[in-house]
Amino acid sequence: MSDNPGDPDATDPEATSPDQAEAAAAEAARADAVRDAADEGFAEEDLADIDAALAGVDQEFAEDPAAQQAEVADAEAEHAAGEGTVDDGLTRQLAERTEDLQRLNAEYTNYRRRTERERAAAVDQARASVIAQLLPILDDLALAKKHGDLDEGPLKAFADKLTNTLESLGLKAFGAPGEEFDPEIHEAVQDMSSGDEKVLGEVLRRGYLLGEKTVRTAMVIIGDPADGAAAPEDGQEAE
Repeated sequence: MSDNPGDPDATDPEATSPDQAEAAAAEAARADAVRDAADEGFAEEDLADIDAALAGVDQEFAEDPAAQQAEVADAEAEHAAGEGTVDDGLTRQLAERTEDLQRLNAEYTNYRRRTERERAAAVDQARASVIAQLLPILDDLALAKKHGDLDEGPLKAFADKLTNTLESLGLKAFGAPGEEFDPEIHEAVQDMSSGDEKVLGEVLRRGYLLGEKTVRTAMVIIGDPADGAAAPEDGQEAE
């Protein structure tokens, strides 16, 4: 028999039987293993032992095909079990990473919303603080208008521009004679009413709202409905 497993005498189905071809392949594999051992520096007596051990294994499988099939089946089962363990581990890790990402995304979304609310509140607070410093000017302009000093001229133009600018920022004046008294937004310095129904009899200082927030309460004197002047119509402002 040729030492070369690829020789037609060893592999040609017409020149050799399946058992002979298998034996030739096993012998060639055993020879390769012995050569690999020699390359690793094993002694000659060790090479002989290795060759004998491999020959014994080949003989055992040749004499007991069932044992060979069982060994192959066990190897395949072990490989499949290993793959299943790896797949389960990867699936579990993926689920954990996904859960972590979802939690981080939820935390970031809440943080962003809270930051936006805080930023908006800070802007409103700063705006209200600046406007509050300008309210005494509006009081002086209202007094000048009451005395007829804003009928014409540069002061009237200044008053109109300032008022329009503040109104564009959301500032709204309130407090007019005849309005129902509300202790939340009206500061009463005197109560001249005699009944249970209380209205604004006289407005000493107008109040202002910025959006829904009270920038300044109105300073008023409380009176009876019959004593208070009729409330101004929508869009009109009491002087």
